[in-house]
Amino acid sequence: MFLKVYWIFLLIFCQFCGQCSNENSSIIGKTNTETAVSQLLWRIIGEKSSLFEVFVNSTLTEETGKDTFKIIKTNTSSRVQIYGTSGVAAAWGFHYYLKEYCKCHISWDGDQVRLPSELPTVEISVTANDKYRFYQNVVTTSYSFVWWNWTRWQREIDWMALNGINLSLAYTGQEEIWRRTFIKLGLNNSDIDLYFTGPAFLAWNRMGNLRGWGGPLTKNWHKYSVALQKLILKRMRSLGITPVLPAFAGFVPRAFKRIYPNSDVTKISWLQFQDQYCCQYMLSPADPMFEQIGTTFLTEYINEFGTDHMYGCDSFNEMTPPKTDLGYLNLIGKTIYTAMTKVDQNAIWVMQGWLFHNHQAFWTKERAKALLTSVPQGKMLILDLHAELDPQYKRLENFFGQPFIWCMLHNFGGTLGLHGNLNSINENIFKARSYKDSTMVGTGITPEGINQNYVVYDLMTEMAWRKTPVNLEEWIVNYADRRYGFSDCCCTSLAWNLLLNSVYNYTGPSQHGAYIFVLRPSLKLKENVWYNKENIWKSWDLMIHASEHMENLTITFLYDLVDITRQSLQLCADNSYHQLTTAFNNHTKEIFRAESDKFLNILADMDRILASLPHFLLGKWISDAKHLGVTPLEKHIYERNARNQITLWGPGGEINDYANKQWAGLVSDYYSARWKMFLSSAYEALKNNTPFDEYKVGVGIFNEVEQPFTYTIKKYPVLPTGDPVELAKELNTKWRPKSWNICKNQAFHYFIPI
Repeated sequence: MFLKVYWIFLLIFCQFCGQCSNENSSIIGKTNTETAVSQLLWRIIGEKSSLFEVFVNSTLTEETGKDTFKIIKTNTSSRVQIYGTSGVAAAWGFHYYLKEYCKCHISWDGDQVRLPSELPTVEISVTANDKYRFYQNVVTTSYSFVWWNWTRWQREIDWMALNGINLSLAYTGQEEIWRRTFIKLGLNNSDIDLYFTGPAFLAWNRMGNLRGWGGPLTKNWHKYSVALQKLILKRMRSLGITPVLPAFAGFVPRAFKRIYPNSDVTKISWLQFQDQYCCQYMLSPADPMFEQIGTTFLTEYINEFGTDHMYGCDSFNEMTPPKTDLGYLNLIGKTIYTAMTKVDQNAIWVMQGWLFHNHQAFWTKERAKALLTSVPQGKMLILDLHAELDPQYKRLENFFGQPFIWCMLHNFGGTLGLHGNLNSINENIFKARSYKDSTMVGTGITPEGINQNYVVYDLMTEMAWRKTPVNLEEWIVNYADRRYGFSDCCCTSLAWNLLLNSVYNYTGPSQHGAYIFVLRPSLKLKENVWYNKENIWKSWDLMIHASEHMENLTITFLYDLVDITRQSLQLCADNSYHQLTTAFNNHTKEIFRAESDKFLNILADMDRILASLPHFLLGKWISDAKHLGVTPLEKHIYERNARNQITLWGPGGEINDYANKQWAGLVSDYYSARWKMFLSSAYEALKNNTPFDEYKVGVGIFNEVEQPFTYTIKKYPVLPTGDPVELAKELNTKWRPKSWNICKNQAFHYFIPI
């Protein structure tokens, strides 16, 4: 076992060193920061990075605290000079040049970096609107990052810098520091094993919501996570990204009461989890052990990882405080902050403002003020977490003087499904910045999960430097041109304008990706559609037509083609669902049976198109999880974690389907299997003219499909199969409603000049 662990660490080290040695093109004489940025450029465009010179100079602008980049390319030089006030600013400037002048695109889904043969001339200086550009939600680490290795983390840190992100959570590896802290407090390893959750659920363990489920954590996990965190922090710091590190929020293991019988603790609960897995103890801020634990942890943490003086701490994530009086709320804030400053006198507390949105009935102005003013003004930084749909800065009077970051949450659970509100992003950030007595100091991206709806994030990152709202119809056309590297096809422009005015014009409450076919089957489900479906099917037609006229299709185009096909089939399944429920209610069993078969066939075809790209494979998620295991037991635990999170989310389906994924393998073996069992039972009830007991069938689905899926070890492909373009064409011909099929309409050529 020792040799296996040794080789894992050696692999990480070699990856890191090898990449550095390959990226050392003409960087002699550079500062460490300039070298780090130059290496980033090499990772993005390879040898062509020699066409760019990077300079970092903090005195580039007189606007204190606001990053600036300057780009100079003259007719007399073949090289582009990029100046930045920080490493982040320089990387941001490089990306700005690629986007705005070279029509390139860098995203989670893939890159399109075909540089023109002659680099465009330019001389421009851009200053950020605010001090901060923030990234991550506390739960993103579980929904998206949990199985990442260093290679994938390196790519994400590059993406952060390229988009001007200069403040980001960095929570990896903290469990080992907590383990050491608990040992110092007298707890034993068995106590700790009952406390830590498995890797896929650590975000909620850290916020006091959950304990034990999916665990325990092993020594191998702790060693790997600490080594990985050191690489993450080193790279972030080298580029000028400030990491937000963890601090003590007040939660202790159950065994704490055995060691300290006189401690003042309160058992708190979250959702409907059984006591075995929920209900951590929260230590009273009046208990002297609160500060002791906080300082012990932070001292140990800083000794291991260093500090950048920013600390994330969330004590009431979707949980009601043990006491409701203003004095208690003020005291817990003071105590958390005091524990930080006893170790680091320059500490700033970063708090997710989700509690103010999620439990507004409790967090009245008076209670919110008691907590927010418990810390000196300017020493707490609030993330207005869901500001694109429900900002809290107005209700809470600019957070009573504390600086805040306007954040876009957008995604819940890492679910797939086209949606977003581009209008809100485009307009409301400027309104917040100019609001009376505004304390806004930045913009932030805080999704629960990434790798979806990249267009929303592309626009959001630009709001950090744009001085006025954009013309969205023009912007979306430019987005398509950059993303695909092809500007001569009107089809993609029209397709994206249809999407802009449908799925990306969402104005409702929080969007949780609760689409019919990914939910536990019922005859009472409601369709999650706020737009004209025809716009999606038209965009599907247009993308297929574009594929016939574009050469060298990029991975980004193929991704969008598959994603729009997936969305279109999802809507076709919705239509079929309405037909089969109507047939059931009308007791027309043959129509019900025909529509049931149609519904299941749509899901089968959806699985086929999803299998054509690696982005949509269940096998990749499970393989990445198992790869981090050293022993067979670890591999088994991690696979079960990976399967449970995206399905039952808990031992008994406590948050069933919250983190659903429209992935090949999951559609066929989980969603389709559930619906097949359900529809078969419903048909038998119709045929025999007997009552249909949905609850009883639901219990059967749990016992025969859902729970077994989380325990099985069936292997799924990690490589794609099939041609996404040919599959999209086939499925469009097969399933597309015939109201307006432009691909077969001769009048199409009058509608769009080719």
